[in-house]
Amino acid sequence: MAFVWLIIIGIAAGFLATRIMRVDADLPTTIAIGIVGALIGGLVLRLLIVAFATAAGFVGALLGAVALIWAWKTWIR
Repeated sequence: MAFVWLIIIGIAAGFLATRIMRVDADLPTTIAIGIVGALIGGLVLRLLIVAFATAAGFVGALLGAVALIWAWKTWIR
């Protein structure tokens, strides 16, 4: 079902993109531009989300380790 929505959104995006970029394209070309653009954009967006999630996990781990060292130095020693 997600693939169907991606196609529908791609068609709409292709229509808007051809109007924004002032490209005079026929309907099948506009649909193809939108679908391929949606696939590429979806892939790039998912990769960015994974990259930022990994970076956020690293920052969280670093902050947790710093807090643990601070607590150990403050209360254990």
